[in-house]
Amino acid sequence: MKLRLWPVLTSVVLSSAVLFGGWFLYDSLAMENPLTRIVQEQPGLEQSKVSVGNNTVTIEITPKPEANLREIYKSITEQGRSILGDRTVELIVKDTTTPELDSWWSGALFDVAEAMESKRYAAIPAALEAKKGALPGLVVTTEMDDRYVYVRMTDGTHYKYMLLPRKPQKVGVWPNE
Repeated sequence: MKLRLWPVLTSVVLSSAVLFGGWFLYDSLAMENPLTRIVQEQPGLEQSKVSVGNNTVTIEITPKPEANLREIYKSITEQGRSILGDRTVELIVKDTTTPELDSWWSGALFDVAEAMESKRYAAIPAALEAKKGALPGLVVTTEMDDRYVYVRMTDGTHYKYMLLPRKPQKVGVWPNE
């Protein structure tokens, strides 16, 4: 039996096109588009971008100053439960921080990190309130769910959001592993 080159190549090319074209259509029509629609319908968001991976769904958001990230995260994970499956949702927040807000957060970070490490989450609002006097006009709100501690800092026109994971990531023995 002698195989002819053109029919074999044609069938390989057509099979690949159907396979990868179908995978692309499924990924965009059944996964990304519905999830993007769910994210865009959330109140309090200016912009969003959804990236679906094998194990994680990364959502980059630009919230409005009055946005409630805990409610947004909860709504996305509940409405998109059938789309997400067992993937984890990772929120990346783009805010309008200033050097003053960043400096204030750096000063408060030690107390927050200590409370997170010892799992004394109720100490976080108290620690932030105690440091609030260093930046006049600062409003700090904290919320928590089973995945994150949400911290919102607002100094009038600028705001900074921090999502502190309650379950820390596993770290290997060597930093380059």
